[in-house]
This record gives sequence, structure tokens and C-alpha cells, in this order.
Amino acid sequence: MTYTASIGALAALLTTVAFVPQVVRVIRTRDTHAISLFMYLLFSLGVALWCVYGLLLGLWPVVVANVITLALALVVLVLKLRGN
Repeated sequence: MTYTASIGALAALLTTVAFVPQVVRVIRTRDTHAISLFMYLLFSLGVALWCVYGLLLGLWPVVVANVITLALALVVLVLKLRGN
């Protein structure tokens, strides 16, 4: 793995793992009142577009990291929309 690829992999790992505490907290407490619906809608759309970008360019680390991030963000978004 090149130096550049290592930086990209670390960035992908950190930004993806950063969502885990939020998702765990929302699942445990079912409290989404302090979470911005608009922010999560925009963020989820942005991450989905990163997935498309990665697919179009064949950048699998970008695709994988963003698919995982999107799944985590969608858990929070779904719970927010349910009013939990």
C-alpha cells in the first residue's frame, strides 16, 4: 500500500468509525430530539453521492467507507423520522 493510499485508508476508517458512538447512543436511548433532521438528510445525500463517485471512478476504498458510513447515518435518520 502506498503512502497516499495509507492516508486515504486511515481517513476513511476514522470518518466511518466516528459515527459508531452516535449510532450506539441513539439505539440505546432511542433519543433523537437533539439531532438535526436536516443535517442528517443532507449528510446522507452527500455520502450517497460519494458512493456514486467512488463507483464511477472505481475507487473501492471510497465506496466501501461511504457505504458503511451511509448505513450508520441511515440508522440514525430512520430513528429520527420515526420520532424515537
